Amino acid sequence: QVQLVESGGGSVQAGGSLRLSCAASGYTYSGYCMGWFRQAPGKEREGVVTIARDGYTSYADSVKGRFTISKDIAKGILYLQMNSLKPEDTAIYYCAADNVIPCGFVAGHFGYWGQGTQVTVSS
Repeated sequence: QVQLVESGGGSVQAGGSLRLSCAASGYTYSGYCMGWFRQAPGKEREGVVTIARDGYTSYADSVKGRFTISKDIAKGILYLQMNSLKPEDTAIYYCAADNVIPCGFVAGHFGYWGQGTQVTVSS
């Protein structure tokens, strides 16, 4: 059974930074497309960034230059470093994984999700 557990959310002021972690277990970690999605109140879940099994990354325009995805294959952990945070980044952030080709932002293509972690950015 695939399990994804996020951590690292919290409350920060605009301009601040947070690092989210997603601990993965139960599958061939290095072989899956993985990504971060977010959902703000009253809005649909949207893709933030994905990383394919070959390391290719795709970022939403709204976070380019501010967010960085990385993974520690040995530890089975996916990270999301978020810098220069803005109030509009406020959302619940979810880690997702699956054997998705292409590795993109269609949430419905991902079968495995974490429970989510809240990120709140105040102005």
